[in-house]
Amino acid sequence: MHVTVAGKQVETGEALQTHVREGLAAITRKYFDHALEANVTFRRDVKGKAGAFACDINLKAGRNLFMRGEGEGADAHRAFEVAAEHVAKRLRRYRRRVNDHARSMAEPREAEAETATQYVLQHEEETEDLPAEAAKPDHGVVVAEQPTEIARLTVGEAVMRLDLTHQPVLMFRNSGSGALNVVYRRPDGCIGWIDAPAA
Repeated sequence: MHVTVAGKQVETGEALQTHVREGLAAITRKYFDHALEANVTFRRDVKGKAGAFACDINLKAGRNLFMRGEGEGADAHRAFEVAAEHVAKRLRRYRRRVNDHARSMAEPREAEAETATQYVLQHEEETEDLPAEAAKPDHGVVVAEQPTEIARLTVGEAVMRLDLTHQPVLMFRNSGSGALNVVYRRPDGCIGWIDAPAA
């Protein structure tokens, strides 16, 4: 796993970097051995007590699986330990849910996931510099597209994946009904669920 350690107005010496790398290696070995990379940033905690430190961990635990942990402490080592425990807790929860799901499957399913295309559309104000024929299409100008997976999940698993990946919205095929469903994070912090009728 590739680990990047950085500091915002905080000195990240060799001892701290070694502590971070060993700590993350231990966590990922225990819960999610094929984690890909992690970015760890230390900063002074301006909200908290004078002299306190804060640590942010962004971990790419697998394909399309990102986790975040935050921690505060009297020193950088303690702040990292708190943030690492948050990441470990999420990895534990994810691993437990994955194991429970695998055990609950009585028979193998033919298709676990479908593939769709995700598009990024250019904002309307940004199309002023484009040629007239391309400036006002009824769907916006496509600036990026990439394949995306529509997984077969329960609503609980979809909410867990939304929480772990910090995405605003997630489309999935409901494993109970077979219909396409959407879970999303509402402005009030709650999770919304759109359950379309099965075809």
